[in-house]
Amino acid sequence: MKNFLKIVLSAVLLAAAWLGGSGLTLLVALVPLLSVSASEDGSVRGFWRMVGWVTLLWTLWYALDVWGVWIAAPVGVPAALFFGLLYTATPFMIYHFVSKRAPKSLAYVVLVSAWIAGEHLYNISQASFPWLNLGNGFAHGYGTLLVQWYEWTGVYGGTLWVLLVNILVWEMIQAPREQLRRRLVGVAAAVLVPVAVSLTLYFTYTPSERTMAVTIVQPNIDSYTEKFTLSQREQTANLVSLACRAPQGTELIVMPETAIDESLVEGDDMGSESTESLRQVLTERYPEAEIIAGATTYRIYNTDHKPTPTARRVRGPWYDVFNTALSIDTTSHIELSHKSKLVIGVEMMPDWAILRPLYDMIIDLGGTTGQLGSDSVRQVFRVGDKAYATGICYESIYGAHFAEYVRRGAELMTVITNDGWWGTSPIHRQHFDFSRLRAIETRRSIARSANTGISGFITPRGDVYQTLGWDTRGVLSAVVPLSDELTFYTRHGDLLARLSRLLLALSALYFVAYTYRRKDLLVDAPAPQTKNKSKKKRSK
Repeated sequence: MKNFLKIVLSAVLLAAAWLGGSGLTLLVALVPLLSVSASEDGSVRGFWRMVGWVTLLWTLWYALDVWGVWIAAPVGVPAALFFGLLYTATPFMIYHFVSKRAPKSLAYVVLVSAWIAGEHLYNISQASFPWLNLGNGFAHGYGTLLVQWYEWTGVYGGTLWVLLVNILVWEMIQAPREQLRRRLVGVAAAVLVPVAVSLTLYFTYTPSERTMAVTIVQPNIDSYTEKFTLSQREQTANLVSLACRAPQGTELIVMPETAIDESLVEGDDMGSESTESLRQVLTERYPEAEIIAGATTYRIYNTDHKPTPTARRVRGPWYDVFNTALSIDTTSHIELSHKSKLVIGVEMMPDWAILRPLYDMIIDLGGTTGQLGSDSVRQVFRVGDKAYATGICYESIYGAHFAEYVRRGAELMTVITNDGWWGTSPIHRQHFDFSRLRAIETRRSIARSANTGISGFITPRGDVYQTLGWDTRGVLSAVVPLSDELTFYTRHGDLLARLSRLLLALSALYFVAYTYRRKDLLVDAPAPQTKNKSKKKRSK
């Protein structure tokens, strides 16, 4: 019962960060788990008991924070839990195993390096759902004030901070009374120094004087009752009426993901009734502006052989379907950018042989079914001499991916999404807040347009200064700062995670060597005792 209560406490402290907290609870959230690990012995039975405790913790944590996924995709929650256990709970079990057989210092190095490496592998894997990476827990409330140094480390710096402080707190709890003061000072320094650095970065940051006038549109089309029942003509009329509310001088109008749901075939002429209506708004009211809007587009291939892994056909030519951002101006030319980070089970299936028969069973979210296509190019658009780029929905939770747009020259980032699938669950609020971390990592302003909310503007410091909430129709307009400077994180990406993978490999080698040494396979032969005795006799 004592261990059960510790696991429940750990789950509540972890979940609190994603449910509106600032992330401070994360700094002690793993202490109960470390206590449970210490209470279990190193036997096989003790190991499997620990597996049970860890599974219970992750189940409670995921149930509390991402239950909203169930609304649109019931299979999503158990799938996310399975891969969460694989990539982030397994590292803790590795630590538990090592801690019973090696020095404490090595076990802690394994814990930190394995956890960060596991999160990174989860991030880059085909079955990716890094929603609950520890570093993401500081996206909410005042948490962004504490992690302004993400411009150097990205979210893996937050994971490192959480793990180190939890270890220090656990060591302080176990310390003898005479060492308590020294351990307390160490914990205080580990907490306060990063916070002081973060606050210094926050209050000394100076935005660029170069700006862009941006308007965000939130059409508020219900994803379940209206998105596929209202005609596209009605939905376009709604978009047009909102776009006309932009103030004069607007340079960019941002519309949400799949705002245009027509059969747009990619090519020289991508015109449609919707795109022509939006172009007419620009021509009559905002001739110097552009509209960025989400759409579903098709690419047709003139070949008898399957041209790409994601291509499909039904009694006709091969074609790919894309979740696309369209850049529309007053000319007939339309530029586009394809979504590259696709939602597992919704827009893609991992390219595993066992799952290929399920490609046509992918859930219908966004207007299309089946495996969507993607591009490796990060497209940057221009309004006059100003550059911007667009992350589509899920792409906004991937720091390194987001930073690629900035490295290619984006001075402003926009995010277009449709979070209506998750209802009023915490998912849509969490998704919005993750963009705050992307703003800090890249030091870019972010204009976010969501179909039903939350839409808003985010400063390069991660501050939110205008929003349209859930189930609200309207527009927001602001003059936002641009920037062409590259942060350390933007230039180097997930360097900390790559170093953690290297450190984990070295730790594994050291553990193997240490294990053999304990078996006397690598122990040096002791010096003969007879010589020492003879020397003593001569000296006498």
